Amino acid sequence: QVQLVESGGGSVQSGGSLRLSCAFSGVTDSRYCMGWFRQAPGKEREVVAQIASDGSTPYPDSVKGRFTISRDNAKNTLYLQMNSLKPEDTAMYYCAVRLSFGCSWSSFAFNYWGQGTQVTVSS
Repeated sequence: QVQLVESGGGSVQSGGSLRLSCAFSGVTDSRYCMGWFRQAPGKEREVVAQIASDGSTPYPDSVKGRFTISRDNAKNTLYLQMNSLKPEDTAMYYCAVRLSFGCSWSSFAFNYWGQGTQVTVSS
């Protein structure tokens, strides 16, 4: 049974940093794609970072250069380092796993989700 538990969210001022963590269990293959998504009120869930089996880490333009995803398989933890945060980054952040070695920009392609952690950035 796959379980994902996010932590590290909070409130920060514009320009600040946060590091999110996602402790996972039951992920039987370390090569499965994992990702971070966010959803703001009234908006669709969107991907902000992914890490594929080949180590590639595609990012959307909205966070490129500011967010960094990493994975520590020894600790069964996925991270998202967020720097230079902006008010538009305010959202609930979720980690997810896709039971495939390749990643996808679509949230529907991911199979398991955590409960989310709130990030609020004030101006």
